[in-house]
This record gives sequence, structure tokens and C-alpha cells, in this order.
Amino acid sequence: MNNVRTTVLLAGLTGLLLAIGSLCGGSEGMTVMFVISMVINFVTYWFGDRIVLGMYGAQEVTAKESPDLIRIVAALAQKAKLPMPKVYIIQTDAPNAFATGRNPHQAAVAVTTGMLKVVDPVELEGVIAHELAHIRNRDTLVSSIVASLAGMITAIAHIAQWAVFWGAGRNGEEGSLLGRAMEGLILIILTPLAATLLQLGVSRSREYLADETGASIAGNPLALARALEKLEYHAASKLMPEATPSTSHMFIVSPFSSGSRGLLANLFSTHPSTKDRIARLQELAERI
Repeated sequence: MNNVRTTVLLAGLTGLLLAIGSLCGGSEGMTVMFVISMVINFVTYWFGDRIVLGMYGAQEVTAKESPDLIRIVAALAQKAKLPMPKVYIIQTDAPNAFATGRNPHQAAVAVTTGMLKVVDPVELEGVIAHELAHIRNRDTLVSSIVASLAGMITAIAHIAQWAVFWGAGRNGEEGSLLGRAMEGLILIILTPLAATLLQLGVSRSREYLADETGASIAGNPLALARALEKLEYHAASKLMPEATPSTSHMFIVSPFSSGSRGLLANLFSTHPSTKDRIARLQELAERI
């Protein structure tokens, strides 16, 4: 199933870039974008996890440097029957965490210093178990690819927008000028939307599944529920300045302040409602 999702996402990227190339340069533009898309597909598949970790300045830590964190990750990885992932720490007061990697053998778990200050050891186990659940459920490859692709699509679209308007400026014909302006408008409006929909290709149902799987690994659904409540509360006041919309879906809670979201905001949110996630975990605790 994850191989199918990965293939669909990569195909979607190629199609979107070809459309951008067609708007900007016709058949020649499509050819250029096809070559670019092949390079991007290769890079994001093999190096997407390193790109994301590098974006946040994540530093790998050892048992000597962070003994308690490494002990928790190792114990839970053993319970989940997973290889020991690499462990990274991100220096920021914003409490959050994510997992990445092509497969369980090349996986990594990253946590922020802010999260280590906010949660207690039992709640930390719930968070780590959630991230290990993403690894076990094979969500991390798709998540890393989406993060890289969404960012690259947005960057390429911005370049293409300037190319369109530059072309319009060199051509004095009114009809051509209007046509170029419309093409630029399409890129400005539709490209961010397409990147968002690409992120939503990593279904929010995967977060619910990771909550459930993680609660099973740790054996304590309420610990994860308490951690989510704390992370959501602190995320509103301790924003992560390094966070980008293209990677927001990777974190256990959105790195951006959610506030009181309306219907439209919920529709395009990369995360399900934290309130709903907590309610599901409480129901799970009652069942077990």
C-alpha cells in the first residue's frame, strides 16, 4: 500500500511540474520540467530524510549525551520489534517531534529540546511510541517525500511566476500580456493549493493510526493523550520559527498555532483535531 502511495505522489509531482513547464514555455518548458522532475524524484526518494533533518538543524545524539532519551527509544523500539532508529535533537523551545527515514532500517526520530522540558518521562514514552508507530506503519518514507516535494514545488512555482511575468513584459501585445498575466495568476493561486493537497496525500487517518499503534506499543493511551494536550497548549505560544508549511505534516502536532480553527481551516489542515485525537485515546484506554 505504501509503495502505491509513494508512486502516486511521485507521479503527481511529475504531472504538476510538467503543467508548470507547459504554462511557462510550451513543449520546451515541459521537457525542462520533465528532466527536473526526474532529478527531484531521485533526490527526494534517497535523501528526503536527510534534507528534512538538515532543514531543522537536527543533531544526532548518543547514549552518553542523552542517556534517558536513548534508553526510552531503545526500550520502545524493542517492544515494537523495530531496529534501533537514530535519535536527533532539535534546539528550539517549541515542543514537538517527528520521525523520518526510507524504511525501519534507515529510520530516525527527532525531538525538540522544548518537548523534553514540557513532558514527563511517561508522556515522553507516549510521544516516542507514536513516532515509532509511524516507522512501523511505513509512513515515514511518504512523509519525507511529501515534505521535500511540497517545498520544491513551491520554490519552482515562484521561479516560474517570475518567468511568466518577465515574458509578458518583453512582449508588448495586449492579448499576449493578458494571457501571460492569467498564467501567472494560475500559478500563484493553484500551486500552493496543489502543494497542500500533496501534503494531504499523507492522510490524516495515518495520525489516528499512529496514535493507536503508539498507545499499543507504550501500553498507556492516556500518557500520549496528556502529551498531546501539553504539546497543543504550548504550540500556541512557543512557535517554531524554522517550521515550513511543506514539513508541517511530519510533526506530532502542527508547529503552527492552530487557535480556534473554522471549517475551511480544518478541511486543509495537515493534522486532525488534537481534541478528537485525545478523545479517541481516552476511549481506547477505557476499552483496554
